[in-house]
Amino acid sequence: MNDTITTTDGTRIFFRDWGSGTPVVFCHGWPLTSASWEAQMVFLAERGFRVIAADRRGHGQSGQVWHGHNMNTYADDLAQLCQELNLSDAALVGFSMGSGEVARYIGRHGGARVRKVALISAVTPSLLWSPQNAAGLPMEVFNGLRERSVIDRAQLYRDLANGPFFGFNRPAAKMSQGAIDWFWIQAMQAAAKAALEGIRAFSEADFTKDLGYIDVPTLIIHGDDDQIVPIEAVARRSCQLIPNSRLLVYAGAPHGLIETHKARLNADLFDFLSE
Repeated sequence: MNDTITTTDGTRIFFRDWGSGTPVVFCHGWPLTSASWEAQMVFLAERGFRVIAADRRGHGQSGQVWHGHNMNTYADDLAQLCQELNLSDAALVGFSMGSGEVARYIGRHGGARVRKVALISAVTPSLLWSPQNAAGLPMEVFNGLRERSVIDRAQLYRDLANGPFFGFNRPAAKMSQGAIDWFWIQAMQAAAKAALEGIRAFSEADFTKDLGYIDVPTLIIHGDDDQIVPIEAVARRSCQLIPNSRLLVYAGAPHGLIETHKARLNADLFDFLSE
């Protein structure tokens, strides 16, 4: 089933809802759409799970509104989706920016509906450099993204997909033009305002307190060759902050491992969700 809900501020949110069984809710990365999860959704739906993924406001087939492009509002949209679908005992799976959405949802709305969490190539607990996060990225990196997003965001997305996102800039990488095109098509569906403000949302938010509210089994998956979100800045710190968590490190994997390592990821998610 594909459908929409309308949030309390009048924003239309498109979502995919496939299969039946224990619900698994997927939150996508910047500046993509719910379609980025199709490999995982089909795999799990064929194996007895109900899989749900929404296009974040301003992205994909959701309303391209001017307002609300921040983590609190994203989390509130997710909460309304879970409420309207009457989900319970659900697993929440976030990729990159979507991991922040998952964490902020639990921080703001609690975990009563949640039985498990998976954070993949996550931006949690914080991505920006600080004295407490010496492995974080300096503000200049994100200012550069903002500048390029304004000047020529179509080329920015091509450069990200052709290079560090999938690790295609590595000498041994097997490049997929299809994956590059798929990234670009999804990214260009995002409203320019949503994509621009999304950079601030994923780079400047601090999810440390939100992670403290996660009290369910949590799987953290990260590639040790992630050039977008360095593993030392995030994944190992998240594992320390979430009591019932474990970290799986994919050797040589890039940021976009949901595509490049989808067979392994699908199997790991299935095993975790089936436990």
